[in-house]
Amino acid sequence: MIIRELAVGPIMANCFILGCEATKVAAVIDPGDETDRILDTLLESNLSAITIINTHGHFDHVGGNRKLKAATGADILIHPLDAPMLSNLSASAVAWGLFAEDSPEPDRAIEEDDTVVIGTITLKVIHTPGHTPGGISLYTDGVLFVGDTLFSGSIGRTDFPGGDYDTLIDSIQKKLFPLGDDVRVLSGHGPETTIGRERYKRNNPFAGIK
Repeated sequence: MIIRELAVGPIMANCFILGCEATKVAAVIDPGDETDRILDTLLESNLSAITIINTHGHFDHVGGNRKLKAATGADILIHPLDAPMLSNLSASAVAWGLFAEDSPEPDRAIEEDDTVVIGTITLKVIHTPGHTPGGISLYTDGVLFVGDTLFSGSIGRTDFPGGDYDTLIDSIQKKLFPLGDDVRVLSGHGPETTIGRERYKRNNPFAGIK
């Protein structure tokens, strides 16, 4: 399994490239901006993108969908509850004084317990609403991509339209924490962490339970 991380765009959203060593195909998770950097990293890693996965529909995580799909032909995957956001990215970005291109429509809707196959890698889709209604996390072999659901020492914002604090805490505590303390957590912003670290209130006062 090959993982490349790039912090992209003015809000520094983490984009992840998940590649299969055996087949050299890859998923690009949350291509928020700087598509040329993403494409260069794919080339440097000798990987071909076949799938674009959006953990949620906010512009800083999906703003590169259009250019990346045009360059690679990769399918766009997103939860159906967040899919409507893709056609409104330019307006959302303007509210922040920024620019984003509206995304093409998704090629596939992904929901709870669906799987996404990338060569020999199988990602399990976990619906983790709260930051957005259609927020998802992706789990494979001890690695968890959580978008803006959970951060090192914090959680995703719930004051945007569709956000809900109690729902987000339920998603984290009931769906993510049971995956195990050793699971690596790759978040949509900031550094990597683990489930074990975030489980403790001294480390994460928002979501910790011990």
